[in-house]
Amino acid sequence: MSEFLKDQEITIRDITADDMKQLWTYAYKEENPEWKLWDAPYYEHHALAYEVFLEKCSDWIENDQMKVVLINQQIVGTVSYYWEHEPSKWLEMGILLYEQPQREKGYGTRILKLWIQHLFDSLDLVRVGYTTWSGNHRMIRVGEKLGMTMEARLRKVRYWNGTYYDSIRMGILKEEWTANKNKG
Repeated sequence: MSEFLKDQEITIRDITADDMKQLWTYAYKEENPEWKLWDAPYYEHHALAYEVFLEKCSDWIENDQMKVVLINQQIVGTVSYYWEHEPSKWLEMGILLYEQPQREKGYGTRILKLWIQHLFDSLDLVRVGYTTWSGNHRMIRVGEKLGMTMEARLRKVRYWNGTYYDSIRMGILKEEWTANKNKG
């Protein structure tokens, strides 16, 4: 992606070597970063030394499947996608906002709106989706605001902090995305 995806103060662009220190600071400098409470807290997270992070994440740089997100020219997170099953064009996406002040201001919805549009425009897809958990009410709400459908709810499959949560799959078909876009 040579061009930037932009929406007012939001920019989505390739990750460069210059971004790695900031991404490490957000993602792996601390053992228990605050953002991990929302991003699959039931999976273990460990701090990494910067040098180890660089070795593991060198493939992030200029990777079409992962981009850095900036708000007012400040790195705040990443967006990504992966193939659940590429032959059938089953693609899943994700967003990770590391900065607490950026949450609950509509940025996640605007960022994913740009990202979904980019995915539909640049890849031959019929559907885009993501998986979250029932404890992340914000992410479920973002999907609803984007016109996504809750396609699956696997009950009590995520255990964290003494409580069982559901795994939630959200998705939107290209024709639904296009129809929603033309309404607004």
